[in-house]
Amino acid sequence: MSDAPFSLTGFDIAGMERIQAPRTEGRVRLNNPSSHALEQGRSRLVVTAALFALVLGAICVRLADTMVFSREAPPVAENNTARPAPMARAEITDRNGVLLATSLATASAYADPKLVIDAEDAARRLAATLPDLDARQVLKDLKSDKRFVWIRRNLTPREEFEVNKLGIPGVFFQQEEHRIYPQGSLTAHLIGLTGIDNNGLMGIEQSFDKRLRDQSEPLRLSIDVRLQHIVRKEITQAIQDFNAIGGAGLIMDIKTGEILSMVSLPDFDPQDPGEMKDESKFNRATLGVYEMGSVFKILNTAIALETGSVKLHETFETNHPLKIGRFTIHDDEPVNYWMDVVDIFRKSSNIGSAKMAEKFGIDAQREYMGRFGMLKAPSLEIPEVGAPLVPNPWRQTTLLTVAFGHGISVSPVQMVSAVGAVVDGGLLRPATLLRRDPGADIPETRVISPQTSTILRKLMRLVVTEGTGKTAFMTGELKAPDTLDYLVGGKTGTAEKVSGKGYAHKSLRTSFAGAFPMNDPRYVVFVMVDEPHGNKKSFGFATAGWVAAPPVQRIVWQIAPLLGVKPVVRNDPEVLQAFTIN
Repeated sequence: MSDAPFSLTGFDIAGMERIQAPRTEGRVRLNNPSSHALEQGRSRLVVTAALFALVLGAICVRLADTMVFSREAPPVAENNTARPAPMARAEITDRNGVLLATSLATASAYADPKLVIDAEDAARRLAATLPDLDARQVLKDLKSDKRFVWIRRNLTPREEFEVNKLGIPGVFFQQEEHRIYPQGSLTAHLIGLTGIDNNGLMGIEQSFDKRLRDQSEPLRLSIDVRLQHIVRKEITQAIQDFNAIGGAGLIMDIKTGEILSMVSLPDFDPQDPGEMKDESKFNRATLGVYEMGSVFKILNTAIALETGSVKLHETFETNHPLKIGRFTIHDDEPVNYWMDVVDIFRKSSNIGSAKMAEKFGIDAQREYMGRFGMLKAPSLEIPEVGAPLVPNPWRQTTLLTVAFGHGISVSPVQMVSAVGAVVDGGLLRPATLLRRDPGADIPETRVISPQTSTILRKLMRLVVTEGTGKTAFMTGELKAPDTLDYLVGGKTGTAEKVSGKGYAHKSLRTSFAGAFPMNDPRYVVFVMVDEPHGNKKSFGFATAGWVAAPPVQRIVWQIAPLLGVKPVVRNDPEVLQAFTIN
């Protein structure tokens, strides 16, 4: 018999002797029955082992799927069922793309009390790991009949690691979002904040809550963070210097209506809303409405000239107080001569302004106040917008007091928009907190003629060269050549605060509304300081010329280079000629 291609060597089970298997046509045959039994045993073992391997493999796959790949959370209460990680809330940036608000993925710890084996031990260990937890409340929650209780929301990575390391049965994690504000309190009143569930509660976060949830593209605002830093710094300094209770500041691009800076102090840290006080939550720039004092003389003079009721060099008797009923209107710095419109504006005469208002009357005053946007709340993109306090009925006394900024209360953002219209050829553009694209169609309304606007620009320039703003703008506080100037014009305003049925004579609110460069106005800068107190440097005075005008001067000198505005020689003949009042 010929040999097969291979041979098999085995052992005799009975005698343990080495045997040689015969080779037959490629098939192995054992010489005795015991060898055949051995071969059968081996086959059964192989089949059994294969079955065990398949079962074990299936178990491992299931475990891996459950422990690693599955996104399902353990059972929880019906109104707190496990949710997939939410879509990232869109970022908010300034006009240049600087990040103002963004979201980070975080883990939040929760428990299913039914699965917690030892509630007292779990509560003790969790409180030791997260010291800010109330151990008693945690224990109460873990002993409840609920299927879902929060342990702590928005854990840091370290906290998540430490809680996870405890290995407490029934304690799990859920992925959430946590809103981060890289600029801190700098843009607090503008951006606002979100709640624990990432829903907008204030500011832009609230107004654009749906947009920020549904779209991934960043929301770009009109604010310039560089300018915001400068304005906040200067208002903070003014509040400290004059021991004031608060302040506000705005910068607006006249040509577009974009608000480039909006500051309200005191402010708050949106990252720590638990420490937020009511006074810091209040937005003085948009929600607060105030009697603006003599800043309103910008509008009063514009109405007088626009209606033709008053000529520029028409004179009025201003050397005696003006009495109406039980009220008396007087000037802080009385004069013993008649003043024309130029002097009334330059010296900020209340008497002269009231007599100018008498010339154009109640109907014209109310009509133009409506044109300037003083009679209704502005359409701004945040919920914190105050409605003006408008006199009703509009009496003769109202006519006279509104002429110098009393009897009507408006917000700083309303005042800024109106001043922008007065100096920019008489065109009113609505204020916005959103960045406008170049070439965008911007709504505008004509409120006064270009001719009246030109005269007002000259008068406002006169205030800072020879009038109530001269102290701030001509003292050379900044280390800049005395001959250089950004051609700022403006108007001071010092208003006594309302107290009961009258006014608190020692409780003031000072403001300055300025624009630059006045030969071709582009920007309005507004500063308000609430309840300032005179100091040694101001010789005890707390009026706007000492308190509010200097911050505007410092702001302009810092922001002008950033905005591409170049200074001019102050005494250049062409410059002087441009502001000559004929």
